[in-house]
Amino acid sequence: MSERVNVEKKSPSPGTPDHGTSPVEAAKAGAVLPSLGPVGMLRWAWTQLTSMRTALFLLLLLAVAAVPGSLFPQRPANPAVVTQYIKDHPDYGKILDSLQLYDVYSSAWFSAIYILLFISLIGCVVPRAIVHYKAMRSQPPRTPARLSRLPEYGTLVVPADAGIPASRAIDDAAALLRKRGYRVDVRDRDSERPSLGAERGFFREVGNLVFHTALIGVLVSVAAGGLFGYSGQRILVEGDTFVNTLVGYDQFTPGTNFQSSQLEPYSIQLDKFHITFDRESKGKFGQPIDFKADVTTKENPGAPAKQEVLKVNDPLSLGGTSVYLTGNGYAPVVTVRDGAGNIAMQGPVVAKLQGDNYYSSVVIKVPDAKPEQLAFAGFFLPTAFITKEGVSFSGDPELFNPQLTLNSYYGDLGLNSGSPQNVFELDVKKLTPLNARNLPTKGIVLTPGTTHTLPNGKGTISFDGVKRYIGVDIHHNPGQGYALFFALLAVAGLVTSLYVNRRRVWVRTGTHEDGRTMVEYGLLARGEDHRLAGEAAAIRALLSAAWPLDDGAADDSGEDSQPVPSATADNDRADTGARADAGAQASTDQPAADFIQSTVGSPESKKDQ
Repeated sequence: MSERVNVEKKSPSPGTPDHGTSPVEAAKAGAVLPSLGPVGMLRWAWTQLTSMRTALFLLLLLAVAAVPGSLFPQRPANPAVVTQYIKDHPDYGKILDSLQLYDVYSSAWFSAIYILLFISLIGCVVPRAIVHYKAMRSQPPRTPARLSRLPEYGTLVVPADAGIPASRAIDDAAALLRKRGYRVDVRDRDSERPSLGAERGFFREVGNLVFHTALIGVLVSVAAGGLFGYSGQRILVEGDTFVNTLVGYDQFTPGTNFQSSQLEPYSIQLDKFHITFDRESKGKFGQPIDFKADVTTKENPGAPAKQEVLKVNDPLSLGGTSVYLTGNGYAPVVTVRDGAGNIAMQGPVVAKLQGDNYYSSVVIKVPDAKPEQLAFAGFFLPTAFITKEGVSFSGDPELFNPQLTLNSYYGDLGLNSGSPQNVFELDVKKLTPLNARNLPTKGIVLTPGTTHTLPNGKGTISFDGVKRYIGVDIHHNPGQGYALFFALLAVAGLVTSLYVNRRRVWVRTGTHEDGRTMVEYGLLARGEDHRLAGEAAAIRALLSAAWPLDDGAADDSGEDSQPVPSATADNDRADTGARADAGAQASTDQPAADFIQSTVGSPESKKDQ
């Protein structure tokens, strides 16, 4: 058994020299960090918030925060479902409600993330825009001392008998670069070694800033649409009129800050719906190929009526909304009389599409029937056929042999309980059947113009005819146009930032002892630029065309006068001293101040050389 002995390291007492500690370590140990203070803390917090890392984190957090909106029912979309959900989950339903999980997109915590993301993005873009604006107004960087160190480098030799001094050569080079879109600054024109700095490609960063700014605009536009927009659906039977009020919608989804006063009181009446079926193709025989709805619209109750055509993918624009044609079907017209002989229900009933050839389900609820409420459920067949087994089916989508097949029920429909019901579904648990295929009374089979009498004196039902109906989606999004504009602007900015390159060019000229004018140039790209070599070749071609250059294989000194514009070859020759005319001559010709001033250690040296 061993014992653990803890030995405390004794610190030297004040005034006792510690020979094992260096002066630097002693200084670090005795250093006291200054307190930031309130202003310093605010600056630190702002720096952290406006960093790109924070913006990416907030963007990810926003995506995660939106997940509960798809997991739990949302009160703005369907408050009745939320109420039922809380009743079905009494243990944690109210806790979720207190956390605003039924109102995710308007909750305080979701709004906080959204606002912080906006602030972070704006805080990232604005400083970059200011820095770039200053860079655009500043002069190009100073000419590096050794152009041969640049990625693209080359030299040119103008013969002495051409009569082009160094100052004129630098002016010619400046003019050519300006025509090529460079911003040029000529230095020491009247000295022995004049030079210039040129720069272009500022639109690359401009495109980048426009892209990020446009993204903010897209987010703001989408937020505006979610706050002040709305959408709804309505089924219109031929002859029906829709008025843009809350009670006129079959289903309505408002924005967070929607106000009923936003609804413009326009109206749409469906006059006639036309549908064309394919009657030529064998593989697609009977398939619908064209839809067209003739409608009458009014901008307001006092406005004149206007005849318009509503088509698929060709919406109508009314009162700041877009009306889309989304569906169609048949609506059998029926008349139901109760046991007392009174008309309890009369009009078209929307049949919901269920299968091929417009095979549709039908549900008819008659709460006004006396003495007991009536209900019917069954199918509508535009062109009815019966198999050998006695099963009815639809053989064609056109109305060649329409048939209505129903089962009938009586009892309490539960419509007075206050609970919402689906108009296309019938709960028969509390109803008593009157007609059905498995009952002695059999099912009800109706053709246009026929009437069936219900058993036990419950009344009658008549099949009066068939109308068509359409489904329309109505959308109002005040930020839709702005979102499109900013999306196109973002694409334009992205394309600009991808295809525009930031480049810098420097040219230096000088006079050789034998009277020749020596020219050297170098190019540098800000970032990756695979087209920099091509730009160097283009600039070399322009300079060569501007001057009568030596085109012999060698000059008097036995050196190549016009080397191939290759960065590797030029740099190798510069390093081995082969370019005495352009490189090594700089040490013997007493270069001008612009050339001899060293930039080592300066920001220009770190960025450009």
